Amino acid sequence: MTDKKNADAGEKKSGAAGNFIRNIIDEDLKNNTYRGRVVTRFPPEPNGYLHIGHAKSICLNFGIAGDYKGECHMRFDDTNPSKEETEYVESILEDVKWMGGNWGEHLYYASDYFDKLYAFAVELIRKGKAYVDDLSAEEIREYRGTLTEAGKESPYRNRSAEENLALFEGMKKGEFPDGSRVLRAKIDMASPNIIMRDPTLYRIRKTAHHRTGEKWCIYPMYDFTHCLSDSMEGVTHSICTLEFENNRELYDWVLSTLNVYHPRQIEFARLNLTYTILSKRKLIGLVQGGYVSGWEDPRMPTISGMRRRGYPAGAIRNFCDRIGVARRDSMVDMALLEFSVREYLNRHARRVMAVLNPLRVVIENYPEDSPEDMLECINNPEDPEAGTRTVPFSKVLYIEKEDFMENPPKKFFRLGPGREVRLRYAYFITCTDVIKDEKGEITELRCTYDPATRGGDAPDGRKVKGTLHWVSAAHAVDAEVRLYDYLFNRENPNECEDYKECLHPDSLKVLTDCKLEPCLAQVAPGERFQFERLGYFCADSRDSQPGKPVFNRTVTLRDTWAKMQKKGKA
Repeated sequence: MTDKKNADAGEKKSGAAGNFIRNIIDEDLKNNTYRGRVVTRFPPEPNGYLHIGHAKSICLNFGIAGDYKGECHMRFDDTNPSKEETEYVESILEDVKWMGGNWGEHLYYASDYFDKLYAFAVELIRKGKAYVDDLSAEEIREYRGTLTEAGKESPYRNRSAEENLALFEGMKKGEFPDGSRVLRAKIDMASPNIIMRDPTLYRIRKTAHHRTGEKWCIYPMYDFTHCLSDSMEGVTHSICTLEFENNRELYDWVLSTLNVYHPRQIEFARLNLTYTILSKRKLIGLVQGGYVSGWEDPRMPTISGMRRRGYPAGAIRNFCDRIGVARRDSMVDMALLEFSVREYLNRHARRVMAVLNPLRVVIENYPEDSPEDMLECINNPEDPEAGTRTVPFSKVLYIEKEDFMENPPKKFFRLGPGREVRLRYAYFITCTDVIKDEKGEITELRCTYDPATRGGDAPDGRKVKGTLHWVSAAHAVDAEVRLYDYLFNRENPNECEDYKECLHPDSLKVLTDCKLEPCLAQVAPGERFQFERLGYFCADSRDSQPGKPVFNRTVTLRDTWAKMQKKGKA
């Protein structure tokens, strides 16, 4: 397990190829805009678990900081206590570390700045650039206008600075009920950018905060907090997703009006992935509605869910490098993510044999009193240093049910009556009889083996077309295996009227009678393997126990993306 962690950590964090963000940074360095500094930040809200879209931002922000020998700050935007929990903070820190993010001493919380943010708000009031508004939330929306119609000024917009200061102080002291008053910026109700039509800066929330307790009953809005936090931390390049492009004007207005240090906000396209939703609101709905087992459900697009499923951090980083950084939103095919995972695991995952739907095979001419027959097997043909292991062979084996057909079609090259196949690393066997129960179901195969074919080809030169994996019945480890598929059955579930109606009914199949080779009895939780001919699997980090392993299918061996590339569709 240690070697796999080291392999993950050794993958590159950020592609060195240029993109428009790097071009901007290069130009700023050339012009000494920020005195040669590069400081980025990753500022999640602690109101849910991070997902694959956040992974792209982690790779970008921490990757740029690393490549330019700068800093990336880890900062929690914890300004809405009604939706934030310590659980989310802890999970986010774990996910960022696992992804390779290293913030060093630069761990911050927006709540660290509440006193300073309040002081900045007071300064705006004194400058005549902010006012306390008594309009309700619904009235504020009505007064704001539309894309084609200018907004109307609030009747409270022209209160004196003294009155606004007194009311804002009253808001801070808890003298007014929730929702009764807000502090708004005084900008331009006719602005073509609706965000600039006197946006809200503070609101009343009489809710205890997970870090500051009940000290505050007013909390700053994201747009007010974000830019000032960047400024106070000395961030140089504030990299956001594209939905914040219109907010940049407000970002600049706040910093310019207060005449404080001014970072540069840059927007890039967020990640959209087929068969996936990345809306935090919808993900919360899946968790709270019991449609998944939790945020760490391996079908979820959360980083913790993907980790539990067996996705390596290095593979996710490689995926983020592949999709690059763009200015326009686009949809990325899930097959590319799976390709990145498959490519990584092909190099790093140990090969083992496992039978998921076992069919008993008795080799009739194998000696009853034979000493233990140990066969040498390759751990990973892609890694010469992975070495070999020995696997026991015996008279009674298990093979996959689908590897046998009583009446096989012409192009079925596996086992059938009278047919000869190779057992991986072992012998040629021939099926001589089929045993059925009273219902006509096949329960056992009787076969013979050729001892001269041990570990290779037949000495007489005869060939077989099929090679099967197998497990010795006397040595098999019983296991549960969970086969995961896409959580949604629509390529773009966001187009569904109700996204929950697009859930894949067979996104999880649980197999309880699986047989594994003996080396998997004491597997470590989280350890990844290739089950030969079946796919890549990971020991479940929650449920797998010594002697009672539980495996999750990470990804199949089928490479959809490679096929698309060959056909020119990727």
